[in-house]
Amino acid sequence: MNTSGAASRSGSTTGSSRIPKPPSAVPDVLGPGLAVVFCGINPGRVSAAAQAHFANPRNDFWRLLHAARFTSRLYDPNEQFEVLREGIGITNAAYRTTPGSGDLRRADFDAPRLEEIAREYGPAWIGFVGKEAYRGLFNERPELGAQERTLGDTRLFVLPSTSPANAAVPWRERLYWFKQLAGRASGLPIRRGVRAVVVAPDGRTLMIRYVNTYESWWIPPGGGLDPGESDLDALRRELREEVGLDEFEIGPLLFEREHHLRIDEEFGGQSNRYYLVRVPWFEVTHLGEGDEARWFTLDELRALPDPPRDLEELLSALGEA
Repeated sequence: MNTSGAASRSGSTTGSSRIPKPPSAVPDVLGPGLAVVFCGINPGRVSAAAQAHFANPRNDFWRLLHAARFTSRLYDPNEQFEVLREGIGITNAAYRTTPGSGDLRRADFDAPRLEEIAREYGPAWIGFVGKEAYRGLFNERPELGAQERTLGDTRLFVLPSTSPANAAVPWRERLYWFKQLAGRASGLPIRRGVRAVVVAPDGRTLMIRYVNTYESWWIPPGGGLDPGESDLDALRRELREEVGLDEFEIGPLLFEREHHLRIDEEFGGQSNRYYLVRVPWFEVTHLGEGDEARWFTLDELRALPDPPRDLEELLSALGEA
């Protein structure tokens, strides 16, 4: 998420003359015009020693920023002030260093200061890295995602903790929520897209696997609509380009889902319409941009370690198809 204009306007890297800086081993990374200020819980001992946010090498925060396309490259914690150029700031809900967040007291959390940061700097979003950061400040148990509460014009979003102590939440789930915030904070429009739930006579469905540095995922063939293109024309084009399929029967619209994520410099998400497409079984000999194509039974889809994000909707639609 490159908002270098905002960062270059800041002219500072931390603090403000109107916001007293509390004692902390880790400095705030703040400036005006930011898309997101990430708010951690408090400095741990590794971060305090390094004087850098999320400095534990086992903490996923910096990798998640890059994987979700908040940043144009992977940053090291000691480069934390450089992310201002990407429209990113960082602070903490509590400033006292502790061995773990469970050692904090209610009085350690400073809600008035966070409210002042929102008023002074006006970030579009504050992303709380862990439910406990939000809960400690507002004494509310949040769900993950966008919150109804705002701080003036600043919207609030709760992410999973990136700490190694939160190992019960897998990387895939953490990345999903970081992508959700990245799409929203980009301020970019949602692209219209179509997906084909391709079903053979034996009930198996065709999926395409994509792999990058940070993840892999399976998804039905499809993609975004070109300007002026209809759903059906886009389906025909995508199936021809992605799996070499020209002859097929387009069935009814099954469901529609919207996902926020940074697709590119033009779009901050995609709203996909899923159509049933019945075909005789065929072997995929032409594969477009994907890394692998495979036919799956319903049980095989359920067992995937990297299933489609809309797995439940797909299973329901396939079970009724």
